[in-house]
Amino acid sequence: MGHQTTLGGDRLQALADELRDRRSRMQFSSRTAKLIDSGVPKMAQKLVEEAAEVAIDAVRGERQAVIEEAADLMFNLTVLLTELEIRPCEVWDEMDRRQKLYGIAEKLPKDR
Repeated sequence: MGHQTTLGGDRLQALADELRDRRSRMQFSSRTAKLIDSGVPKMAQKLVEEAAEVAIDAVRGERQAVIEEAADLMFNLTVLLTELEIRPCEVWDEMDRRQKLYGIAEKLPKDR
């Protein structure tokens, strides 16, 4: 795998590893345990809620709130990915693949 070894990628991988480890021992804070026990639909709902909060705070120009909500968004995305047994490096690999095809600053075209 040619995954990113950036600080952010390492942190997401470390979080995913910690979530997997704690899940195997069922050692979570009550909020994280409740989220994990709630299942994929609730995890997906929470992810959407956090993304909406980032967008709303961005429109309002509330920089610190965007940072805080973005951290929540990334946490919830990692929880969902971990539940689906998707490692962050798989996402980085897909980003690498897209960069090779379209460049770093491009999003994958919709008509694929």
